[in-house]
Amino acid sequence: MDQIHTLADDTGILPASCDASDIDARRVKISPDHWYPVAWSRELKTAKPLAVRFAGNPIVLVRPAQGAVFALENRCAHRQVPLDKGVVSGCAIRCGYHGWTYDQSGKCIDVPYIGKGKLPNGVKSYPCREEAGMILIFPGDPAKAGPLPRLGATADPAYKTRRFGREIACHYSFMHENLVDMNHQFLHRRIMGQIRPRYLGRRAGEDWLEVQYTFARTSGKQPWGEAAVFGNRKGDHDDGDVMTIRTEYPYQTLRIVSSGGDTVMDLWIVYVPLDVAQKTIRTFGLLSIHRPSGVLGRTMLNLAWPILVAFTEQIFREDRAIVESEQAAHDAQGGNWNQEVFPVIRELTSLLAARGLRPD
Repeated sequence: MDQIHTLADDTGILPASCDASDIDARRVKISPDHWYPVAWSRELKTAKPLAVRFAGNPIVLVRPAQGAVFALENRCAHRQVPLDKGVVSGCAIRCGYHGWTYDQSGKCIDVPYIGKGKLPNGVKSYPCREEAGMILIFPGDPAKAGPLPRLGATADPAYKTRRFGREIACHYSFMHENLVDMNHQFLHRRIMGQIRPRYLGRRAGEDWLEVQYTFARTSGKQPWGEAAVFGNRKGDHDDGDVMTIRTEYPYQTLRIVSSGGDTVMDLWIVYVPLDVAQKTIRTFGLLSIHRPSGVLGRTMLNLAWPILVAFTEQIFREDRAIVESEQAAHDAQGGNWNQEVFPVIRELTSLLAARGLRPD
């Protein structure tokens, strides 16, 4: 049964099943049994293989001239040479060394010098889909590969979407915590002014947790980038907008609903580990802003879009620097020395540990 905690009854005491005191979340590896983006669609050119990684596993993406994108283990079964150095041939890829050829399923379909009657084993293939400007794979058990998750508001023409992401030198859990814990607005004071978050409460289920906030600006001026999203709101009182942040493992969403009930912003984001230790991630974010009604309103949003992009990049740079500092501290100390007092983060840590691959 889902656990519900509201502002009225939130005591800050977690149930025993949520005690995370003995878990170092930074050593928990992400579960492979989910869909993960590994590249933007624009990065993969026709007939030009692209090398990517997931948790240290080398993967090659291939876009044939005709047919769907596919993903294979990035090594030839013969001499282990990376297949991204090869040649796309129809709906298959040929190793650049001896010409061994693999189809979309990873099956070896040709070895030029031995004939088709004595073909060796092939290489691993991954379920692969292209959606919302991303190429996603399912790195876990293919039998568990269900439908894709909801990828934000990208399919809704009422929204204008920005696609963004960078590599970050930290474990994915730091990014989950950073987004959920809006008490860190002090970090962004030079960009946004002094912001006072008001915690409204949280709800949790077996594989998800969400928390809600409202905000008030106590000093400083509203930046232009923020005004482009939320409108021009001033004063030192709550503006009525409600922010809902949800970790639905392994993805995160952030939605802002205005006092009038309109969703003005819809963010979908995921943190994909690149290395075996999972201390380097690549973020894939879809930030959708509701288009104002009328030609004038939409024109104004388009004109303000570069300002919005610059504003969100500033926020992201500060968040990136701080989580990389957290990872560096964890590495230097050899473990988790955090003294966490916010119940939501303790509960989030337990969720990530329960759903991921915990160390032996």
